[in-house]
Amino acid sequence: MSISERRIGRLPNRRPQVRIDKWLWAARFFKTRSLASHACELGRIESNGLTAKPSREIHIGDHLRIKNDSGDFQVEVLALAEIRGPAAVAQKLYRETDASREARLKLEQERKASPHFEALREGKPSKRDRRELNRFRGR
Repeated sequence: MSISERRIGRLPNRRPQVRIDKWLWAARFFKTRSLASHACELGRIESNGLTAKPSREIHIGDHLRIKNDSGDFQVEVLALAEIRGPAAVAQKLYRETDASREARLKLEQERKASPHFEALREGKPSKRDRRELNRFRGR
């Protein structure tokens, strides 16, 4: 078995497989592999309906549910990779379901439509805050 076969998870008489944390990193759902691993430990990744540990092996055709800062993704694995490549290559590793894409777009539109409120500051106003208050009051 060559190094390249080992790298992409090919073994004789077995389906190709890759660790889920490596695949999530290679598919660019997470910036680092440790973030992908941490998301698995927190239960934010499901593989075929089951919560996935970082060491879980995934295969082509598996269905994943991924929750990260960008949203909630439901994808089907189309190809396997252990190494991170360009974004164009990473997008070919999976296919997002139509329902998932629509739900993310709907949430994004709702987020844009909702008013943005600045967090209330506690305690004494800063010099900048006082100047803004004085301008507002016309002093």
